[in-house]
Amino acid sequence: MEEKVLELNGVIIKPGEQADIKMLVGRLPSGGKIHIRGKVYRSKVDGPVVLITGGIHGDEINSVQIVRRFMDSGVLDNLLRGTVICIPVVNVYGFIYFSRDLPDGKDVNRSFPGSSSGSLASRIANSITKKIFPHVDIGLDFHTGGASRYNFPQIRYTKTDEKSKELARVFGAPQILSRGTIPKSLRRVALKEGKPFLVFEGGESLRLDGHSIAMAARGIRRVLHHLDMIENAPLPEEPSVHITATSWIRASQAGLFTWLKCSGSFVKKKEEIGIIQDPHGDMNIKVLATRDGYIVGHNNAAVVSQGDALFHLGYEYELWEV
Repeated sequence: MEEKVLELNGVIIKPGEQADIKMLVGRLPSGGKIHIRGKVYRSKVDGPVVLITGGIHGDEINSVQIVRRFMDSGVLDNLLRGTVICIPVVNVYGFIYFSRDLPDGKDVNRSFPGSSSGSLASRIANSITKKIFPHVDIGLDFHTGGASRYNFPQIRYTKTDEKSKELARVFGAPQILSRGTIPKSLRRVALKEGKPFLVFEGGESLRLDGHSIAMAARGIRRVLHHLDMIENAPLPEEPSVHITATSWIRASQAGLFTWLKCSGSFVKKKEEIGIIQDPHGDMNIKVLATRDGYIVGHNNAAVVSQGDALFHLGYEYELWEV
């Protein structure tokens, strides 16, 4: 039987082999080359190709650590079948500058499928779309909350895609969110090509969060086990909360903000979940839950402006048993 050839960016990976890949995406003003680097793990037995990515937003260090630690775990060294492609840092520029976006202010995850002659973000997106994505069957993309916002460990799937919904349930994160796709996102590209694609959110930008990292690693293992790519995976410790509708609770006034309920908490309508105060002790404003629901994410900023997002509340929900 003829071997199925897998070639990524000029590198040929034979069955049973591992290989490093490097994609040149640009240069620093100093002349230094910028590469997107990844590692490919291929079984001797044919099977699905799973893409695992982190750092599409360069300040989301937790996502980078999730992919890196999973690569170090040894789980991928003995695949039963199929191939896993791991790219810990997609947005290398943002990672270097501790920035969500590129030096020109553009967001890689709003630039897919990209162009080889477009903006820097578009060129990075194009490299993934043209050189990696055609070989991929399933995608797992890892993120954190932006700015000072913390996201409780959650997996997001495309609400119109039953294959993604099934894999989200298998992933078994504490929270599972049904979401539409964002224009020009990697998940939107995957949807158009009929490829199941999940987005994990956990933790806060520029910080590491051990709980989110552990939840992500367990979820990856459960998906690979479900695909018969590895021998075993841990069961979820508790049911997942499946959330189909969310809303933001925002600051009615500017001031010093203290949250009293954090992400993952269940809250009741009109329950006090935070407080906003002024520096001089003249103002104390209670932040109340607008509905019954689960807190999906909360703001860790000590000082907030009027209209700032304080709590992300999931209010249509059900428990998905293990």
